[in-house]
Amino acid sequence: MAEFRIERDSMGELEVPGDALWGAQTQRAVDNFPISGKRMPRTFIRSLGLVKKACANANVRLELMEAGIGAAIEAAADQVITGQVDDHFPVDVYQTGSGTSSNMNANEVIAALVSQMDNGVEVHPNDHVNMSQSSNDVIPTTIQVSACLATAESLLPALNHLHGKLMARAEELNSVVKTGRTHLMDAMPLTFGQELGTWATQIDSAMQRLSSALERVRQLPQGGTAVGTGINAHPEFGEQVCEALARETGFEFSSAANKFEGISSQDAVVELSGQLKTLAVSLMKIANDLRWMNSGPLAGLGEIELTPLQPGSSIMPGKVNPVIPEAVCMVAARVIGNDTTITVAGQSGNFQLNVMLPLVGATILESIELLSQASRQLADKAISGFTVREDIINSALDRNPILVTALNRVIGYELGAACAKRAYQEGRPILEVAEEMTDLSRDELVGLLDPLKLTAGGIS
Repeated sequence: MAEFRIERDSMGELEVPGDALWGAQTQRAVDNFPISGKRMPRTFIRSLGLVKKACANANVRLELMEAGIGAAIEAAADQVITGQVDDHFPVDVYQTGSGTSSNMNANEVIAALVSQMDNGVEVHPNDHVNMSQSSNDVIPTTIQVSACLATAESLLPALNHLHGKLMARAEELNSVVKTGRTHLMDAMPLTFGQELGTWATQIDSAMQRLSSALERVRQLPQGGTAVGTGINAHPEFGEQVCEALARETGFEFSSAANKFEGISSQDAVVELSGQLKTLAVSLMKIANDLRWMNSGPLAGLGEIELTPLQPGSSIMPGKVNPVIPEAVCMVAARVIGNDTTITVAGQSGNFQLNVMLPLVGATILESIELLSQASRQLADKAISGFTVREDIINSALDRNPILVTALNRVIGYELGAACAKRAYQEGRPILEVAEEMTDLSRDELVGLLDPLKLTAGGIS
């Protein structure tokens, strides 16, 4: 095959690599945007293929396209969906803000694939593959489809897995009492089960928030074409596309009531990104708690020991670091930054079109993928395997003067504070000091200061 071939579009002729499935418009994008070297993510390309397949199906059902042409486009789109032709999607993320280059890339690749079929069908990238469509509704629809699928297929299962691991460890450690901390200072006791149960609730709440946000993301603007009016599209086209996508993916998409909104804004994706940021904040809180609890093993809190995974230093032999929580914190930082990117991009809906669509699509998918992988690693390599250092836990608990809080109703705040200060100063258990400074007997104090009973709350 020749090294290059000549392709033509409305702007003239140019050279395209001889073995490339793309055509002139894609090549112009390759030439114009050698910016990052980052292509649109696999999930985006898969979803773009799904949208093209659904559009062909809708055009046939509405008798706008011959069945043979529609079947050929669907067969070619299947190769896009399954990743067989990913090498032929070379367009940089940082391209035209509407994503027209990516849309035309798909149109040209699908048309070229049809031309390779021995079926006598001729397909034009614009007239057939792009029938009843505009980049302005295809790309927002693709972003929303890809975000829905990535969240449902990857992130939510990962979070459910993490939630299950947290609940299992919470149940296992429900009677192990430790010193609570507020302001990083000693506070009233709680159980490990209560602490891990808190983390599990954060993850459960995140799943609920994400599921709620997906309700808006599932409302697709396909059928709005150029500006939302639906010019050149059948009035039922959007609904037919959603039905086809639902059949293909099992995900209940619906046609947006107001397609102007879905084309001119990215509000639904901005909302989803906000929930991803909230999840990132939760994961960073959990990861940092684990880092503090694991700190030491001699000069830190030393409450737990995370599973040792790799040497921690190139110069200090025997050092082992909390690498999984550290990685999770970095993921969280990236996702929080990605949310700012998507927020700024979401503001770029000038009049009837958002013009940062490829950036929105690539960034939301990066956040979903990072959070999915980080959640599984946190579950399997940190939560599942850590051990509790009960000797350290009990030693700190025995010396915790803040247990005197349980005596407030009996001896009053002022005397309680005096007992706590003396216990701190002398490094003695609060039970011994309270026995000397109050009228309570040792048996009474033992009952009132029982750490496990205190974790149940209420009035002593």
